Amino acid sequence: MASVRFTVSKAEEPAGDTDEELANEDLAHIVIADGEGRTSNKYVRMISDGIGRKRSYPSPKKVPGQVLDLIKSSIHIGDGASKGETQPFMRQPSVGLHERNLALYEEEMDRRPKISNIINSFVNYENIPQHTQEEEERAAKKSQAQMGTLMGVYLPCLQNILGVILFIRLSWIVGAAGTLQSFFLVLIPCCTTLLTAISMSAIATNGVVPAGGSYFMISRALGPEFGGAVGVLFYLGTTFASAMYILGAIEILVVYIAPQISLFEDMTNNFRVYGTAVLIILLLLVFVGVKYVNKCALLFLGCVLISIGCIYIGFFIPTTVNYCNQETLEGDIALMADRITTDSGCSFEEPDGSLTPLGELFCTPPEEGTWRFLSVDSCLEYLNSSVVGQENAIPGILGGVFTENVGSQYRDAGETVKGEKAIGNQVFADIETSFTILLAIFFPSVTGIMAGSNRSGDLKDAQNSIPKGTIGAILTTSFIYLSSVVLFGSTVTGVVLRDKFGDSIGGRLIAAEVAFPTEWVVLIGSFLSTVGAGLQSLTGAPRLLQAIAKDNLIPFLSVFARGSATGEPTTALILTGFISWIGILIASLDSVAPIITMFFLMCYMFVNLACALQTLLNAPNWRPRFKYYHWILSFLGMLLCVAIMFISSWYYALVAMAIAAGIYKYIEYQGAEKEWGDGLRGLSLQAARFSLLKLEEGPPHTKNWRPQILVLCKLNDDLTPQFHQLLTFASQLKAGKGLTIVASVLEGNYNEKIADAQAAQQSLKKVMKEEKVKGFSQVLVAQNRIDGLSSCVQMGGLGGLKHNTVVLAWPHEWRQSTDDKSWRAFLETVRTISASQNALLVAKNVMLFPSNNDKYEGTIDIWWIVHDGGMLMLLPFLLRQHKVWRNCKMRIFTVAQMEDNSVQIKKDLKTFLYHLRLEANIEVVELSDVDISAYTYERTMRMEQRTEMLRQMKLTKKESLREAQALFDHHHHSSPSFQRASLNRQASEVSAFDLAVMEEDDSAATAKPSLDSIDEDGPVNHTQEKTDNGPQVTPIEEEEETTKEENGNGQTRQQKSEQFQNLMNLQPSQSNVMRMHTAVRLNEIIVERSHEAKLVILNLPGPPKMAKAEQHYMEYLEVLTEGLERVLMVRGGGREVITIYS
Repeated sequence: MASVRFTVSKAEEPAGDTDEELANEDLAHIVIADGEGRTSNKYVRMISDGIGRKRSYPSPKKVPGQVLDLIKSSIHIGDGASKGETQPFMRQPSVGLHERNLALYEEEMDRRPKISNIINSFVNYENIPQHTQEEEERAAKKSQAQMGTLMGVYLPCLQNILGVILFIRLSWIVGAAGTLQSFFLVLIPCCTTLLTAISMSAIATNGVVPAGGSYFMISRALGPEFGGAVGVLFYLGTTFASAMYILGAIEILVVYIAPQISLFEDMTNNFRVYGTAVLIILLLLVFVGVKYVNKCALLFLGCVLISIGCIYIGFFIPTTVNYCNQETLEGDIALMADRITTDSGCSFEEPDGSLTPLGELFCTPPEEGTWRFLSVDSCLEYLNSSVVGQENAIPGILGGVFTENVGSQYRDAGETVKGEKAIGNQVFADIETSFTILLAIFFPSVTGIMAGSNRSGDLKDAQNSIPKGTIGAILTTSFIYLSSVVLFGSTVTGVVLRDKFGDSIGGRLIAAEVAFPTEWVVLIGSFLSTVGAGLQSLTGAPRLLQAIAKDNLIPFLSVFARGSATGEPTTALILTGFISWIGILIASLDSVAPIITMFFLMCYMFVNLACALQTLLNAPNWRPRFKYYHWILSFLGMLLCVAIMFISSWYYALVAMAIAAGIYKYIEYQGAEKEWGDGLRGLSLQAARFSLLKLEEGPPHTKNWRPQILVLCKLNDDLTPQFHQLLTFASQLKAGKGLTIVASVLEGNYNEKIADAQAAQQSLKKVMKEEKVKGFSQVLVAQNRIDGLSSCVQMGGLGGLKHNTVVLAWPHEWRQSTDDKSWRAFLETVRTISASQNALLVAKNVMLFPSNNDKYEGTIDIWWIVHDGGMLMLLPFLLRQHKVWRNCKMRIFTVAQMEDNSVQIKKDLKTFLYHLRLEANIEVVELSDVDISAYTYERTMRMEQRTEMLRQMKLTKKESLREAQALFDHHHHSSPSFQRASLNRQASEVSAFDLAVMEEDDSAATAKPSLDSIDEDGPVNHTQEKTDNGPQVTPIEEEEETTKEENGNGQTRQQKSEQFQNLMNLQPSQSNVMRMHTAVRLNEIIVERSHEAKLVILNLPGPPKMAKAEQHYMEYLEVLTEGLERVLMVRGGGREVITIYS
């Protein structure tokens, strides 16, 4: 039997005609095609459109007359009626484009914006919290956020890493530890900071990191307790670093640049007095002009780089710097270059054999204390056994001192060489030296790696610049430090290297003496750089404390959240100055440095811990753009931090840990109300009682959100799951992570169904094991299926370990079934899931979903129409973690209206995906404003007619089959030509829906089933005869059924006929036509672009509120997904599940 389909579309407007000219000339273009999609264009007729114009339309030769009359009466060609309800498919200015093209989602758009409207807001976000931005910074944000890798990260890190230790302590460390041990002593901190930088790069590129450095990263990764503790430690470390830089500047000033300004013989008091004065000056500068401090940063960095360059040049240029060297049996000893040494010319005896002033200095017994020698004669023997003379302190690379400096020369305080106390004017050690002590002193010189992450708000592309700039700066400074160790050991004699303050060469700085062309380049440069580093520390520390206070983690710090009228953290600056002053009162750089080491090592340890924990938990939000990390590297970095803390100073390490533990317990005791999606919260999901109680405090943060799945599985008569593929899909989506509950419902009385329930649960467990689903199963016995499914949705899970996503299978046989329980149960379940604010995944054609042994290659297509909290973005990412979908590419399609800027939408969507760290091909589909086709209008009308007919009568099973056959036959006459042969629609899926009229064939000898034979009272016994045209009913049986109708219902055959005629004249409502139009249009576009996709994911429209529209809703979804092999319809739970932030 031949069949046709009709398409009604807008005729093309003639060139040059305006919309006003054609306002009354909306014309219908009827394209008629056969069931195989072939258009019949050779039959052309000219008809009037009612305004004197002629239009052509193709028509098959044998289209029944009543069908054409029906089409023309529906579209009102040439009747002159007003547009509106009479022409719902024509262009109507009163109807918005979203109502025409996306009418199916109009209820969704009342609460959820279109993607084309909201994507711009996703991209143009504020990436810095308000309390971390100053007024001037917020006003100039656009101009600031243009810094690249070099200026924004690399150079600031160089400035913070290269500092005072390089100039005034590195040569002394090389002399004490020797070249070989010094190399490893420097290498260990460099490796520690490199591993920490790798972990920090992973965290910093896992979303947008506002200013706050390690405090922000740790607090958001490990929670408020750890974040507050480490934030305070980081603040203390930064504050004590300012004291160290000030002490270093004072040492350079008083000892090397201007020794004449010394006020006390004891340098400790000089450090305290001058350090306090410099601190006050710097605090005033920070208070009144912080912006000028930031602008001078490049000047200070330039001083550092110039000084280092001059030192490197000096390594390769010989320099003559003489000193007095005493050769003894124990080793060489340097003598202080004072007046006595100068007058005696480095000699103990005069030519006449008498002692020189230098010799008398050794052999004159002290007035107090013990004397090393028993008598003057023994002193003379000691002097005679040693040789004293002048030597060059810096012989250069070719001087042959490298081999002499390879070994270590550790000493106790007051010793010249190991085991020998100093006498006379011999240079001695002021403190005890060892590998661990020197390690603690040197470590602050490699800190400062957070400078780039602290400036993330000013970077043009922070996720690209932070890893490159930070790691590049660490590699550069590591090379400088390691090469300086080797070059110092190769150019300067060992005894001079061990002279910390340069007493043997006249109180001059060794690094400055090496430099070319003059020592003043290094002296002035190092002084300015240390002052600048102190300014930077005093500038950043108060703002860090203010950020901690504004987070309100530690209540007693809330007073420091307040600032001045200009936003300056005045109160925090006062506290910072006081703590820094305490460090200055210590008056020893070598004593302050280990304190700083502990604080920074604690900070770096938690950065590595945060990265390792996030990697092991593998949360969906953990998607760093920096790929060169591994939890083993982070764990190794954490162990190095702990090891360095304890081997350098175990008591300082215990103090730092005690402070951190105290702050942690205090924040925990006060009850941290912040929820930042930390990694420990994700870890707590796998703990038992404690974790469940903790999860009761509130829902997880967006960053920790992952689908906790409840699979509602229908059972067969043998109590086995109907669709194993549904469980397979759940296992692929979860990949063994999180919660999975598989639930089924048995109808009946629980007391009578206990055995069946137990058997069903065992069956579920067996299938779950086969499909590798790690989770729990439960079977609920209820009086009816709808109530049982509602109970599963409401009561699933335990405490905080509760499902947030429900997976359902589409009721694929809902049209063929005379019982409406299947689709009504589906709709009620959808309503229950929406009310419970759970996400919903509906798998259509679930039988075609892959098994765990398959491996797909192709695309996963996402049709993002309305914003659903990011579910559509997250699901493909999770699926691609499984081996079945790993080789599939992700494609994202979003629908734009004609008035939308498609180019901007695509650009914004690319930026949004970049911040989400997701890789996908993007396409914006423009949904043009076209007329509603005749097929759409006819199908809507048939849908409403069938719904109304089924409402008025109760069909028996046999009568339903007869009616279905009639509908099937006519549907093939009236279905549209969109070249849908590739859709492979099953005839059984269409026949029961479309109420159609069979094509009348005068030559046909078969009888058509009559509506008069329909029995409303129940089934009757028929005798069927099969012919070529379908089941036939004998006249006797037909007469018996008619008699039953007349006797049982009081309705005559004529009344039935009139009732049916009224149904055929029923006009569809405009809203239903619009929804069907949306479904048809979207289906055409989706099939055209995604017919080869391995999986199509799209938004599930909300269920209807009115019961009479329920069947319409099911039909809309059928039309929307026709011709697609595997479809996943998604409806979000009303909350965001994916975020751009770290």
